[in-house]
Amino acid sequence: MPCFRFLLLILILMLALASAEQPEAIEALLRRLDTQRSPPSVQESAAKAVLQRLLPTHSHSFEFKIISKDVCGGHSCFCINNFKDSSRNSAEIKIRGTTAVEIVSGLHWYLKYWCGAHVSWDKTGGVQIGSIPKPGSLPHVRKEGLVIKRAVPWNYYQNVVTSSYSYVWWDWERWEKEIDWMALQGVNLPLAFTAQEAIWQKVFMDLNISMDDLHGFFGGPAFLAWARMGNLHGWGGPLSQNWFDQQLSLQKQILSRMLDLGMTPVLPSFSGNVPSALTKIFPSANITRLGDWNTVDGDPRWCCTFLLDPSDPLFIEIGEAFIKRQLREYGDVTDIYNCDTFNENSPPTNDPTYISNLGAAVYKAMARGDKDAIWLMQGWLFYSDSGFWRPPQMQALLHSVPFGKMIVLDLFADVKPIWKTSSQFYGTPYIWCMLHNFGGNIEMYGILDAISSGPVDARISENSTMVGVGMCMEGIEQNPVVYELMSEMAFRSEKVEPVDWLKSYSRRRYGKAVQQVEEAWEILHHTIYNCTDGVADHNIDFIVKFPDWDPSIINMSILAKQEHMQKLLTLHKKRRFLVEETNTDLPQSHLWYPTWPVVNALRLFLVARNNLSKSLTYRYDLVDLTRQVLSKLANQVYLDAMTAFRQNDAKAFSLHSQKFVQLISDIDELLAADDNFLLGTWLDSAKKLAANPGEMRQYEWNARTQVTMWFDNTKTNQSKLHDYVYLSCMWSANKFWSGLLKDYYLPRASTYFAHLLKSLEHKVNFMLEEWRREWIQLSNKWQAGTESYSIEAVGDASAISHTLYDKYFN
Repeated sequence: MPCFRFLLLILILMLALASAEQPEAIEALLRRLDTQRSPPSVQESAAKAVLQRLLPTHSHSFEFKIISKDVCGGHSCFCINNFKDSSRNSAEIKIRGTTAVEIVSGLHWYLKYWCGAHVSWDKTGGVQIGSIPKPGSLPHVRKEGLVIKRAVPWNYYQNVVTSSYSYVWWDWERWEKEIDWMALQGVNLPLAFTAQEAIWQKVFMDLNISMDDLHGFFGGPAFLAWARMGNLHGWGGPLSQNWFDQQLSLQKQILSRMLDLGMTPVLPSFSGNVPSALTKIFPSANITRLGDWNTVDGDPRWCCTFLLDPSDPLFIEIGEAFIKRQLREYGDVTDIYNCDTFNENSPPTNDPTYISNLGAAVYKAMARGDKDAIWLMQGWLFYSDSGFWRPPQMQALLHSVPFGKMIVLDLFADVKPIWKTSSQFYGTPYIWCMLHNFGGNIEMYGILDAISSGPVDARISENSTMVGVGMCMEGIEQNPVVYELMSEMAFRSEKVEPVDWLKSYSRRRYGKAVQQVEEAWEILHHTIYNCTDGVADHNIDFIVKFPDWDPSIINMSILAKQEHMQKLLTLHKKRRFLVEETNTDLPQSHLWYPTWPVVNALRLFLVARNNLSKSLTYRYDLVDLTRQVLSKLANQVYLDAMTAFRQNDAKAFSLHSQKFVQLISDIDELLAADDNFLLGTWLDSAKKLAANPGEMRQYEWNARTQVTMWFDNTKTNQSKLHDYVYLSCMWSANKFWSGLLKDYYLPRASTYFAHLLKSLEHKVNFMLEEWRREWIQLSNKWQAGTESYSIEAVGDASAISHTLYDKYFN
């Protein structure tokens, strides 16, 4: 017993020492990063430039100043004060901050809560600044001023796949707007993943790997995220030298602006993904060929990538070379590097000692390149592969590097927080993240109650190691209400009451208080934005995720269904999507709220249309809500058609299937009336980035293919990576875009229904493969097409929405 007590005492002391080390390690990191920031004059100028782009009429109304953290007790903060004497042409409001990000965040805070303004992405309605008084008439803050401190040091932004789903075709003009948006939202730790292929080109060529070999390694522009993760190689490529040079130049502009604003960019590091040619150059290296990732037939041109084991000395050599090459290209811009070697790729053994050695090797590769390196790791693996990552394995990985040298992103904390079940990641600093969006899908969805309280609960919990909040969506430019609330949580020390916040949000977003719209938002809060069922994938609407199945096959036994479900769970155990079990053999969409209250919310929005007719933010929300309501209606219409088919009722089947197709057409017309829902914008941005006709064709094919069907297919065997796999949610984007609905989703549904109707009328079996043959041919043709799509809205969105409401609900 005395021996046991002694050992227990030693354990307690060790934990106490570890917890004491952790804050000091983070504080040391923050102090070091502070010394690397741009000079105050540079940051103040950068903040002023953001103001000039956002509100040029008021460029002289504000004075900006960088201050020391000592002003705010060692915390990052912004301070807002009045000028005693001000006029139309002089500063009225003084905003001070510890970095330019804090200054710009303070500007945004003032514009929101004193001027009733609103800032969102351009593609979600843009800004509402009509409520801001003219220069010389800006409202004063309270006499003593206002001080807002960051509740946690960091506000992280992006996901490793956002660069493909959202950013892939961006030029500097669009990136500049995004970095402005980041600063206004308080983001100070953004992922900076652009141009890493240009760095890898130089590193691998130094290892005598030819450009021909690299052509088969890098993915095409729209598929780079998955090539980087080792899911595929070569698909959509090759990359041209123009692409490498263009992206490298763009990355330097991105990093320069981030640094000017006082941000700390997160750069990539080596995760082990290597070209196949490395196996010939280093035949004794421990390189493993990974398994198939959803190809049709395992085509080696893009299937089954190669992974260099972190325990091999070559891993450290390549990892060091990559970090040093970045330092040579960009300068000493950061100490924080992302690496996800084990994301959807489990180690070959669960032995904790082996895992610890692997983690140490990954970090050693970073530290050899940058002695102050910090490893930023997505914590998704602890959720998606929880069967492997038990407490011993988690601790082995998390403790494989010195304390304070690793930060974990609790990636899915808005739904499945890992910090609660892992003793605060066993003492490792972590960032509370909202994942929210998968695949860049367009779907109204959120959990406002979790966002408004979750970060605070985590921060004040016992022995908390939380050091930041983050937005880790896979695709941006959707659900602006969710992202505005989440970004505020970086500056909120207490929980937010969503009901009151939403009322204020509504007034800011539309520039005035409108009772009907406020009532509508109250409904949306308790329905669409209250998803608590834990299902990860939200956009399973049949229009964009059309079921590929034979409805003739019925009465699947419970045992057979369970076996089928288990196969799917096994197949997707490392996927980001969950499979939802149901009590029917009909396809199921994901619906987490009653639909009729949301229809009523749409009615309330329409009642307010005359009051808000000139508001672009209102128009976006009206179109998005109408789309949401109609797509849920279409789900039920589809099931009605399937039921009629099973009952051999050709007349009812024809009625319901025609209504489904008509809904697609009507939604396309609605979306065409708002330039934020156009396929043409996506395709046009891809083509504009091209330097020659060959690149233009390649980029357009990449853009069309990413949002439809990946990989090759046979005549009757379509890609597993499409948007309509029955009973499972695959890894591809589902876009409600005008043009895509009319020319892709509509003919897909039409041909399917035509084949079903034919089987009813001729009393023959439904020929699923015959339909697949026809549809796959149509899909391939569309993906290879070059027809133009509009980049400008056509029609009156408000009038069309009203007409469709009357048509389907009145």
